[in-house]
Amino acid sequence: MTTLDTERAEVPSSPTAGPWRTAWRDLRRNKVAMGSLVVLIIIVLACIAAPLYESSIAHTDAFTSNVAGTITINGQTVPVLEPSTEGLGLGVNPIAPTWTAQYFLGSDNQGRDVASRILYGGRNTLIIGFASAILCCVLAGIIGIVSGFFGRGVDAVLSRGLDVLWAFPVYLLAICLSVVLISSSLTIGPVTLSSASILLPIVIIGIVYVPYVARPIRGQVMSLREREFVQAAVGAGAPDMRLLRREILPNVLPTIIVFLPLMAAINMLTEAALSFLSIGVQPPDSSWGTIVNDGVGLLYTRPWVAIAPGILLAITAVTLNLLGDGVRDALDPKARLRGAA
Repeated sequence: MTTLDTERAEVPSSPTAGPWRTAWRDLRRNKVAMGSLVVLIIIVLACIAAPLYESSIAHTDAFTSNVAGTITINGQTVPVLEPSTEGLGLGVNPIAPTWTAQYFLGSDNQGRDVASRILYGGRNTLIIGFASAILCCVLAGIIGIVSGFFGRGVDAVLSRGLDVLWAFPVYLLAICLSVVLISSSLTIGPVTLSSASILLPIVIIGIVYVPYVARPIRGQVMSLREREFVQAAVGAGAPDMRLLRREILPNVLPTIIVFLPLMAAINMLTEAALSFLSIGVQPPDSSWGTIVNDGVGLLYTRPWVAIAPGILLAITAVTLNLLGDGVRDALDPKARLRGAA
């Protein structure tokens, strides 16, 4: 044996990377997806730090009216709500953005710091978006897997239920459910969700989008059920639960993961639309949708009240969509082959 052969024999061969490690490696190489992830993390951390910003920088309560408050700018004390100079001068104008620590984006029509409220509202928008996306994907995954795997009567019942939900326009169904449930409450077993709970929009938004995720999963499971490796496991006498756990779920899980960031973006936009119509997040809580609603009457005088949360909502939705595209490319073997070609 030559010296070169001896050196090759002494060097251990590297283990083959698993599918998840390969997907993570491909995702890290996607600069657009990783850049979107960084932007998303910055937005999340900023919203988490809302109490710190409120107490250490803004020095105002984001949920308490401050109609008689004042602020010192360039050595001069000015009111937070300035007397209106338009028409008969009967109204007031919130203070414009100072672009300094306090009232950085100005105030709303109740004298509250807009920047603080945007950070607090972002927490609710992000929580509702991600929580409803997880709820939607879990319910859709269960329904799609059960319907596609067992077929026949089970598939007929579940598919017709999805068809009923699918027959309604999404926003119309969400608005109807919100109006009915917010006017009363929702009781699920021992748990009662009041109209002021953010769990209510989470449940509503999570349910209305289930058909849009369950349908593709059902089709994928029906295709997997006819594949050779599943038929071989059936021929070997594997029980249904083992087939679901070992053969079906590992192949469907990447699809569910791909749907998560995409549904989070869609659900955040839906939440903002419902809150803008005052049937989403209820006072005293806030979200980006409620803040946009607060700024509608100030568009001509203090447009940043509505523009700032709208920009953040758009940026977050775009980053989630770009991240979802990157996750899809990383988890889709065909996409990796096309990229290598």
